[in-house]
Amino acid sequence: MKIFMLWDMEGVSGLFTREHVWFWEPETSERVAEEGRSLLMADMNAASAAALEAGADELIVCDTHHGGGNIRVEEMLTDPRVKYLTKSRAQEGTKTRWMPGLEDCDGLMLMGHHARAGTPGAFLPHTWMLEWEDFRINGQSVGEIGIEACYAGYFGVPAVLVQGEELGCREAEALLPGVVTAAVKRAVSRDLCAGPEAASARRLTAGKVAEAVAAARRRLVLPYKPALPMTVAIRMRQPESAAAAAKKPNVKQTDERTVECRVERHCDVVKWIVNAGLE
Repeated sequence: MKIFMLWDMEGVSGLFTREHVWFWEPETSERVAEEGRSLLMADMNAASAAALEAGADELIVCDTHHGGGNIRVEEMLTDPRVKYLTKSRAQEGTKTRWMPGLEDCDGLMLMGHHARAGTPGAFLPHTWMLEWEDFRINGQSVGEIGIEACYAGYFGVPAVLVQGEELGCREAEALLPGVVTAAVKRAVSRDLCAGPEAASARRLTAGKVAEAVAAARRRLVLPYKPALPMTVAIRMRQPESAAAAAKKPNVKQTDERTVECRVERHCDVVKWIVNAGLE
């Protein structure tokens, strides 16, 4: 049983403020940034231990928030069954791979996740880039959860667990039948959320991780594979961004702020726009 845990940060347990998550913004102190990273690492370690206890034989733990680089491997759970990726993209010869090692996994767990751009009442909702106002696959609006699940679907890997902010979990349940969710916080405003203290939230997550490992073993959740060829469309916030994207190969501008591309593989869901995927 091999599991891939892809970690974002907005949905991490006990992490309730914008400053703790988007710590690169001006005037955020290093102390606050360190508090956020410590909460992320603690969540990772607790969830990893739960997955191994539930029967995972091999675990890939990937830090993807803001491109990665948020964790210190020497402070992470030490176990030969766990491999850490400090960034979600890796160079393999002359090629760049997104989520390397995913291709032979039994399940994908989307941890510390959040709701898609434009979700009313959500904590820091966005989809990949703040410039992307809406992202659609075959006409259906999806967020990072849908994008990542679609990519995994290329390999036949189901997204079995989504952990994070409440509205992100509800989004996952509507998109991915049978997915296990662990809502560890809810939004108070766009920049503030509330929820159980971190230790309680980690206990909740541990139980859901075990449930998701069992679901992966029994193949209770199907891979997310939208009909091919897929029409993938992005509505930008600024017309200039759409005009720039329209210069990419096979990309069509459909209105002042929207571009689209038809792709033949699920793994190309964002490759046409940000070059993340397979060669």
